[in-house]
Amino acid sequence: MKTIKLMHAKLHRVRVTEANVNYVGSITIDPELMEMVGILPLEEVEIANLNNAQRWSTYAIPGTKGSGEICPNGGAALLCEKGDILIIYAYEQCERNYILEKGHQAKVLIAGEKNEVVDFFVQTLDYKNGNFEFEPRLEK
Repeated sequence: MKTIKLMHAKLHRVRVTEANVNYVGSITIDPELMEMVGILPLEEVEIANLNNAQRWSTYAIPGTKGSGEICPNGGAALLCEKGDILIIYAYEQCERNYILEKGHQAKVLIAGEKNEVVDFFVQTLDYKNGNFEFEPRLEK
């Protein structure tokens, strides 16, 4: 059984609202944002900082609902500053044969300056007639 890792969730252009070096690791995220794209509490996420090209992985924890909170904690707080723009990705292990048979979807949220939802869509991957078909934007 061969597995592959595919993105299933992305928070694109969220802004750091705080960086807390005194907390024990993780990244705190507004749970409304997490729920929209399907990131679970304690799920591993990868983060790219668009302001300084720093990249790291950690786990997500829910913050205050409706706050727009994005707060890297612990050592990750040293990799960014308040106002930095991040991309937060979550991946999942999938059976390759399942993807060939059923396809795959990834939820993408584009954030505004206060981490409000500016855009939301789904990306799909299907395998038809021996070819992969990637749809970068399905409106939801």
